[in-house]
Amino acid sequence: MAWKLDSDRPIYIQLVEQIQLYIVSGKFPGGSRLPSVRELAAEAGVNPNTMQKAFAELERDGLVMTNRTAGRFVTEDSKMVQQIRQKLASEEIHLFLGKMKQLGFEKEELISLLKTDYKEGENQYDNESKPD
Repeated sequence: MAWKLDSDRPIYIQLVEQIQLYIVSGKFPGGSRLPSVRELAAEAGVNPNTMQKAFAELERDGLVMTNRTAGRFVTEDSKMVQQIRQKLASEEIHLFLGKMKQLGFEKEELISLLKTDYKEGENQYDNESKPD
C-alpha cells in the first residue's frame, strides 16, 4: 500500500482517512483481520504510537473492532461502511465544486465538462481509481 502523508496536518488523522479509504474501497473488506499496528506503522513509515492513535479513533467510530486474542478486524456493518463511503464522497464533491466555482464554471458548463472528460478517460479512471 502507498501511504501518502504530508506534514501540514496531523499524521494520525491522515492515517485514519487512508484506512477508511481502504475499508470503503474493499482493500480491507468487512470482517477481515487487519495487519498489526507495527506492520502498518512500518509500512507507512510512522511511529507505532501514531498508528495506535489512528486505530483508537477508528475503534471509537465503530469501523474497527479489537479482539484481544485475535487482533483487529474491520466491522461487518455494511451500512456503516456505506455511510462513511457516502460521507467521504460528499466531502470530495464539495471540495471539487468549490474549486470549479473559483475557476468560474457554471453548472451546465461543469456538467458538460464532466461528461466529456469521463467518457474520454473512462478506462484510465477504472485503472487508476483503485487504491494501492
